[in-house]
Amino acid sequence: MKLLPTLFAGAALALSAVAAQAEVRFGVMNESYPPFFAKDASGEWHGWEIDLMNAVCAEMKEKCSIVDISWDGLIPALESKKFDVIWSSMSNTAERSKVIDFTDKYYNTPSTLIGPKDQKPGATAEDVNGKTIGIQVSTIQSEYYKKYFAEAADEKTYQTLDEAFQDLASGRIDYVFGDSLALDAFLKSDGGKDCCAKMGDVADDKEILGAGVSGGLRKEDTELKAKLNAAIAAVRANGQYDAITKKYFDFDIYGAK
Repeated sequence: MKLLPTLFAGAALALSAVAAQAEVRFGVMNESYPPFFAKDASGEWHGWEIDLMNAVCAEMKEKCSIVDISWDGLIPALESKKFDVIWSSMSNTAERSKVIDFTDKYYNTPSTLIGPKDQKPGATAEDVNGKTIGIQVSTIQSEYYKKYFAEAADEKTYQTLDEAFQDLASGRIDYVFGDSLALDAFLKSDGGKDCCAKMGDVADDKEILGAGVSGGLRKEDTELKAKLNAAIAAVRANGQYDAITKKYFDFDIYGAK
């Protein structure tokens, strides 16, 4: 009989150990997307979104890990439970919300066109008439192109933005269309600062461009959504969000549009 309390105590300790090692797996696109995320030579992930993830995980008191996969495979991989939350600069759009759920937003930036420095600035269908626009596949910019630019310009799709940047710098395409911060990082790089410039932000369309970047979740994971939302709010309130942002940007990206 004296063994039973010992057994129960051991079981309780084992359960406690398991609970303490709960893991939330964050899905990240498997290419560099500076300044939001990039993998260094040692295989470690760094960037604004990674720092924010670590702060959110600390608030949740959860152990977190990163699973990287191609951009167009993120939603299928989430649905097949290869990870628990998409944390990869994914905009919360009406179309994506038919399939998955989203946390509260954690940043919001406009969509932008960049092109050669000698190109006339402008970001309307009239400005791009007869040109070729490079766009990463399965992005909100690809959907925007179909609605606003398809009758005026040609689209060339890429698996990664880096491939589009290379074609722009070499003159094989006329524009790259994407998120303003990712494109701005290219314009400041050695490969972009000499060749290219910002042409302008496109007119907003919230139905396509969404309500901001958020974490993507399976619709049934309501408990995880609540925990993530509480952690995002806490990081915003306690100053960690601003401290992280100041390491990478000189403006508030939370409310930018």
